[in-house]
Amino acid sequence: MESDELSRIFAALADPTRRDMVTRLAAGDATVNQLAEPYRISLQAIYKHLKVLEDARVVSRPPGPQPRPVRLEAKVFDLMDKWIERYRRRAEERYRRLDAVLAQLDETETGDHEQKGSAA
Repeated sequence: MESDELSRIFAALADPTRRDMVTRLAAGDATVNQLAEPYRISLQAIYKHLKVLEDARVVSRPPGPQPRPVRLEAKVFDLMDKWIERYRRRAEERYRRLDAVLAQLDETETGDHEQKGSAA
């Protein structure tokens, strides 16, 4: 189900360390040791973060001998983008309707002022 997958993805990306890992993987694949370099946390903690990202299918590691590269899965961002775009369009539509109402109110007020000005 799409919403469960989105929930896992957004939950995985809620952590700043995991978001930073995703940012670094956007530049290219990396081994776990390369990913761990800038952090002051244990390698075990890095593996836990990667497990959360893997479970959400944000990253993957091919089977095989170590060191295995960690790879960012771009299709996850397509799913997120589709969800965000749907709500962005709805919000923009609401703002366009509000703009139309405000423009109509402005025209009505301008017309009222012109009528009062010509009556005086």
